[in-house]
Amino acid sequence: MTPRQPPLFWVVIPAAGVGSRMRADRPKQYLQLGERSIIEHTLDCFLDHPALAGVVVCIAPDDPYWPRLPCASNVRIHRAAGGRERSDSVLNGLQCLHELGADACDWVLVHDAARPNLAREDLDKLLLELAGDSVGGLLAVPARDTLKRVGADGRVLETVDRSVVWQAFTPQMFRLGMLREALEAALETGVQVTDEASAMEWAGQSPRVVEGRADNLKVTRPEDLEWLAQRWHADRTQ
Repeated sequence: MTPRQPPLFWVVIPAAGVGSRMRADRPKQYLQLGERSIIEHTLDCFLDHPALAGVVVCIAPDDPYWPRLPCASNVRIHRAAGGRERSDSVLNGLQCLHELGADACDWVLVHDAARPNLAREDLDKLLLELAGDSVGGLLAVPARDTLKRVGADGRVLETVDRSVVWQAFTPQMFRLGMLREALEAALETGVQVTDEASAMEWAGQSPRVVEGRADNLKVTRPEDLEWLAQRWHADRTQ
């Protein structure tokens, strides 16, 4: 298939999770960070980027929070049904892009709904370094601390060579057609994939890592949100 010139850039944000580790009264993407919700900050990382063709947010069908947000009516944001697993949601998002006219050779950036601190410099770096790549890749950071492999009894089995270990972040950027095929094949064979890069790896591809900032934090536990809130307040008062 001959790609259109140049390929477009789209974003898919899976946002159907409940975030049980946050011990909150609502999914973590709807918790407040400053005056707005986490997911609104996350969307802001992309919406004013000149290369962006559109965004698909994958929402649980019975989600009562999304319709209340001002951004829900933004014409550049499209809604797709969230699935039971992340890969189900992403596949629904890719199908939505196909229906919107996206090409199989267009780039899709999949980004965590609860990762609101993506720096523009990291996004630009990812787009620049992967634009001509045959596979695609992801933002990541080299491991900083000593890593241990631990057994079921809680005892250390070995120390892992951290020089070859990277921590995977998002966005993860792949061609729409290739990513869709990899996710569908993994689901059909029962392979559990925790991110888009692992689906591509299972399909025999070798995604490229692009080093990003370590503060591209995913809110998973209460202390993550506390750290971001403190930083947010400090930036606003400078």
